[in-house]
Amino acid sequence: MAETLPLRKYQAAAIDRLAGGWSAGLVRLAVVLPTGAGKTVVFSHLATRMHGARGVRTLIIAHRDELIQQAAGKVKAVAPHLRVGVVKAERDEHEDFDVIVASVQTLAVPRRREAIRNIGLVIVDEAHHAAAPTYVDTLKHFGCFDRTPTAGFTATMKREDGGLATVWQEVVYTRDILEMIRDRHLVDVRGKRVVVDNLALDGVASRGGDFQEGQLGQALDDSGAASVVADAYLEHAADRPGVVFTPTVLTAHTMADALTKAGIATGVVSGEMPRQERADALAKFSSGDLQVLSNCSVLTEGFDAPWTSCAVIARPTRSVVLYTQMVGRALRPWKGKSDALVLDVMGASSRHRLASIVDLTDYEVSEPEAEETLVEAARRSEVGLALPLSSVAWEDVDLFHESDTAWLMTRAGAWFISVPEAYYFLVPGAEPETYRLRRWIRGAGVQTPDEDTDFPLEYAMRWAETYAARHGGSIARRDASWRARPATEKQVATCRRHGIPLSPGATQGMASEAMAVFFASRTIDRHTNLQRAA
Repeated sequence: MAETLPLRKYQAAAIDRLAGGWSAGLVRLAVVLPTGAGKTVVFSHLATRMHGARGVRTLIIAHRDELIQQAAGKVKAVAPHLRVGVVKAERDEHEDFDVIVASVQTLAVPRRREAIRNIGLVIVDEAHHAAAPTYVDTLKHFGCFDRTPTAGFTATMKREDGGLATVWQEVVYTRDILEMIRDRHLVDVRGKRVVVDNLALDGVASRGGDFQEGQLGQALDDSGAASVVADAYLEHAADRPGVVFTPTVLTAHTMADALTKAGIATGVVSGEMPRQERADALAKFSSGDLQVLSNCSVLTEGFDAPWTSCAVIARPTRSVVLYTQMVGRALRPWKGKSDALVLDVMGASSRHRLASIVDLTDYEVSEPEAEETLVEAARRSEVGLALPLSSVAWEDVDLFHESDTAWLMTRAGAWFISVPEAYYFLVPGAEPETYRLRRWIRGAGVQTPDEDTDFPLEYAMRWAETYAARHGGSIARRDASWRARPATEKQVATCRRHGIPLSPGATQGMASEAMAVFFASRTIDRHTNLQRAA
């Protein structure tokens, strides 16, 4: 049956790494993908493949209602033929279901977990929570510490998460936020400091390496931070939908009141609200009746509102994990959205180093200068990762992923098709949001059509695909049978000679694409950079 949510390349690679790890004898493996990378889609495909290959029943463990509903919905979208049940509170749908999505709180009750049998794969959503006793007891019950293949998915897995090393044997796949921005799966981000002169963070007690929520909330309210945040939002983000993160429910209301008073329609969501009331607030944010949501401990995980383009960190933190979760809510691409803005609330002075946008990446990036984005700071820091901004609009990227032709992207962000001895690629047109065709042929260089016409993206792609098919037949099709065969000795030797990364067990398709990107980047990128400069 056709999959309705196809995998991106990195998502497929994550599944391949999990399968390889289990084949090598490991049991509990983790995948780290940034917020917006589609973790739920990945593990939905994983459950589908395991069921299709071996008839395996999958148990997906989550800790919040939104995550449970999201996981169940994604599995149904990926594989409508699978029977998906939910186990939480009064719901007990596990008999004769192929995939069971369960609350860890419910599974902590022995009789509830003991009723669920014949589980051959366990998936843990937000796996950075897995060191908690409720998780450990549940994982042990289902054989995850000795025999049952187990996969953990999270956006953040840091050493500061105590005990996780005893749960997860190895992180088999990870993707950095800068890499996701480069590949147009996330938007670039810039940060602004919102200094509250009367906020004294040095006087706030610590717990678990971070500020204690109650005292932090009190310090924010006592300092008048809410009015400073409202002024900053009006100045820097007046036209942006946003989310405010606060340490306490009281502070969430204080922030909402100040923003609403300033003319920015703001609602509150918190874990203590009735579920329907929380759903109503989220619906108003979705419809645009609310421009901002102010929240306490609700929207850091499982919140899917990609139009959000501003995150207010009114919960100053030293935790990179928490900061990454908060900022990640604003990084998903959306039509008309070019970047995300983070407003970092802080005191005038503090001995504590607070997390900032440079902590979103594991690359060594200098603190951004005034008005600099994370990508711009990374370029200045020469991190060794090609990070130019592509001319192709964010909302059009899916056209390339959905095509039957294997479109690839150079290191500088140019889309191309590889056929024997040639590349067909797109360059920016003279008019906004238009593109022109180019061909590079070995020995002849870059060639321009006799009629160098500006095309809308869909037409430019269609012409490039037509010419590529004439030149290379079906070789550029995604479903070409040769792509699934093991990589040849010649391919492996070529990759080794040029230092092109190639995973163990790579296919001919994977090796061919890796080499094409490497060599095309040397030719196409030089041409497109010259054209842009002209």
